[in-house]
Amino acid sequence: MADDLGWGDTGYNGHPFLNTPNLDKMSAEGVTFNRFYSAAAMCSPTRGSVYTGRNPYRFGITFAMKGRLEDTEIPITSVVKKAGYTTGHFGKWHLGTLSRVKGDQSRWGHFEEDPVRYYCPPWERDVDVSFVTESKVPTWDPLKHPGSIGDDGTEGAAVAGLKGSPYGNDYFVGEGETVTENMEGDDSRVIMDRAIPFIQNAVDSETPFFAVIWFHTPHSPVVGGDRYRGMYKDHPEDTQHYYACVTAMDDQIGRLRLALSELGVADNTMLWFCSDNGPARQGSPRHVGSPGHLSGYKLSIQEGGIRVPGLLVWPDQIKQPITVSDPCVTSDYFPTILSSLEMDLPVDRIYDGINLWPLIQGQSRERTKPIGFLNREATEAVWVGARYKLISTPEGDQLFDIIKDPAEKADLSAGLPSITRTMKYELNQWKAGVLAELNSIQ
Repeated sequence: MADDLGWGDTGYNGHPFLNTPNLDKMSAEGVTFNRFYSAAAMCSPTRGSVYTGRNPYRFGITFAMKGRLEDTEIPITSVVKKAGYTTGHFGKWHLGTLSRVKGDQSRWGHFEEDPVRYYCPPWERDVDVSFVTESKVPTWDPLKHPGSIGDDGTEGAAVAGLKGSPYGNDYFVGEGETVTENMEGDDSRVIMDRAIPFIQNAVDSETPFFAVIWFHTPHSPVVGGDRYRGMYKDHPEDTQHYYACVTAMDDQIGRLRLALSELGVADNTMLWFCSDNGPARQGSPRHVGSPGHLSGYKLSIQEGGIRVPGLLVWPDQIKQPITVSDPCVTSDYFPTILSSLEMDLPVDRIYDGINLWPLIQGQSRERTKPIGFLNREATEAVWVGARYKLISTPEGDQLFDIIKDPAEKADLSAGLPSITRTMKYELNQWKAGVLAELNSIQ
């Protein structure tokens, strides 16, 4: 998973300059999801949906660094571990605090208010091997502060002692255990340097593995290395940095695929890719991410805020490139992966995700269950079906034909009142159930 990568920030989705040859190759060989959604318009909630198959409002992750992966949830790591898989998480965590005492550089919200209550490291959620940060780090030299960055992406006014000082966010491998070695250069490479040995050890011991690799790229602070910036030397400085860190991440995805091949497990390994939300709004330092032809950015429930790149390769099962045009969402990972492994879903809870294999294999021509979204403390709600998208806010309801109008320019609610009423009823029923679960959390 990338962090703040826009729908338009890949070559296969038509970006005119960004080099993402390894993502492009995944698209050319496997499944490309044309309408893949993050479960929320921001980071922590989407990540919670991946681990649970449920809308994150159900268990209190309603904003960045707010809530945690509650004890009452059943994470996918717990399910696969019981089936004999070894589990690892590498990169960003963002689903609770990693220390009851030591503060994260950007800790705020519930994490700051009560780090003990929201202590929830991956090693307490059935993750065998961890190499994780609580939140963001610079995309180059992740433990070092990059210094101030001006609005135009150039280095801002010098601040005494800032550049090169400790950034303040640590990589944890266990309770009270942090790592400082091999932390120079591209952060995506730093992460992959830990993920690949985990896979190597699993293969060597003939143990099936489940690896979560969540890059920080291209979240701020956006810093590109000189070699990668040189690939984009004809672009402005802010653009050079953004494109550089994305291409560096793409290189590590290629490195991962090569490692899987050399280890002899590439054909029977599912490899998924997506982003946690749309691109940060342009105008933020060095954020030149693109939603492509969509409207809206991160934090917005418009398509640009929640529609993201989505890919899957699994050579043993997917022999030729496939395009899935129906809506899919990060909550679908949980039921889809368990179905692939012939494992049953725990039956004592409501899931918002569905098993995507009927869509991927062409057995179903339409998603069987709409996708609901909540935003801004549930004052904004969305109901997405195969064709139409209903947006409900305090200002009223809007209905869009996402197939014909992906940029959401023409509100059809007045002209299609029956569809609007039906979708609004379904949305309200779903929302009431989600909020009932949220209100039950102590």
